[in-house]
Amino acid sequence: MGNDDLLKLKQKIRLYEAVLNNIRSGVLITDPQGYITFFSEAYGKFLKKDPREQIGKHCTDVVENTRMHIVAQTGIPEINWPHHIMDQDMIVQRIPIFVDGVLEAVFGQVMFEDVRDLQTVARRLELLETKVKLYEKELQELRSSRYTIENIIGKSDGIKALKKFALKAAVKNAPVLLVGESGTGKELFAHAIHHASERRPFPFIRVNCAAIPRDLLEAELFGYEPGAFTGAGSKGKAGKFELAHRGTIFLDEVSELPLEMQPKLLRVLEDKEIEKLGSTGVMRCDFRLVAATSHDLEHMVEQGKFRKELFYRLYVVPIQIPPLRERKEDIPLLANHIISHLAKELGANIKGISDEVMKIFQSYDWPGNVRELSNALERSLYSVEGHEEMLRVEHLPIYLRGLGYKVLSGEKPLLKDLKDDSEREALLHALKTCGYNVIKTAQTLGIHRTTLYKKAKKLNLPLAGS
Repeated sequence: MGNDDLLKLKQKIRLYEAVLNNIRSGVLITDPQGYITFFSEAYGKFLKKDPREQIGKHCTDVVENTRMHIVAQTGIPEINWPHHIMDQDMIVQRIPIFVDGVLEAVFGQVMFEDVRDLQTVARRLELLETKVKLYEKELQELRSSRYTIENIIGKSDGIKALKKFALKAAVKNAPVLLVGESGTGKELFAHAIHHASERRPFPFIRVNCAAIPRDLLEAELFGYEPGAFTGAGSKGKAGKFELAHRGTIFLDEVSELPLEMQPKLLRVLEDKEIEKLGSTGVMRCDFRLVAATSHDLEHMVEQGKFRKELFYRLYVVPIQIPPLRERKEDIPLLANHIISHLAKELGANIKGISDEVMKIFQSYDWPGNVRELSNALERSLYSVEGHEEMLRVEHLPIYLRGLGYKVLSGEKPLLKDLKDDSEREALLHALKTCGYNVIKTAQTLGIHRTTLYKKAKKLNLPLAGS
């Protein structure tokens, strides 16, 4: 071998050694008898040994628990074997090297740095998995029904019969159609039916058909694939029916569905299959349908505004919820339940409702039903001073106070009194909202501070520091 060849060989050896020394893992090479021929710098740093001093030593004298010599004897590689070294659990590779069928060496690699990285990643994955489970539980709770049949307040014969019927309907899978005026509690019944059914552990998905723009309704209900339309994005989206799998989907204001969407909904109800926008296949969905409307669907069918076949598909188990004016015996129970809940929520000191107020409530027709009653009580609480424990007539919204004059005294209220009451209510609400700060209240009302002081004095309203 000439000098040039010898020089090239030395250069090649130095290159190979440099490569092996720069591998993050510890590298060890032995001859067929287990004697060390190469010991990487990284391995020496890990074991706190000089790599050069280990050359020629037997592997068992240098590395604890080594099996390099055993692999040399068996000729069987050991890939990703556990190796306890330096009080740590490592992963090793022990590979016999054959040249022309003859064992020439054994290559060993200890993945000590990578293992530590993997352990860190594993801990992070474990933490993420815990968080995912927590979020899944929270999501399930958010999608679950919030109310039970016990949350439907009332002792009238009509309500008691409806609650009993709703529980019977809950055990079936047939579609339920809730019919009633706005504010009668249709969504409350939908939640209660889901909660009483076998589908309770699974999602309760609410869709307000009147609130979704017509051109987005199909995508919202059935979902879409990535790039299905302009603005669809690269990830796609699950539809409401898909989210309701094994649970209940509640279609509120179903009468607002556009005519062109109704056949697609009918097909989904009959086949229990959905086709996402941009998809060429169908997806099977197991759901229970509860729909609600404040309109007369039969009349809409006659007018051609609602498809007859969809009406019959929905009108399997109809539940007609009576308006509040038809069950006035429930008003005291409802009002006391609502005021107790609002007092806790708003931090009010109210303990009850006066007989005069209750008399006014039972004399009013409540066109907005239970929702209007709740709104009136909440507005009334803003007129109550901190020390007061009873809701009285003067706390009520102006339109109910006006009715109170007639109900309680038979006298017609003066226009001036009604105006003063209305102004007092508006000012008091603004003051409480602004924390009785005069400057903020004046700015909110769009008046000067002097004007606010005058009005407050005239109407006997409290003012705090500005």
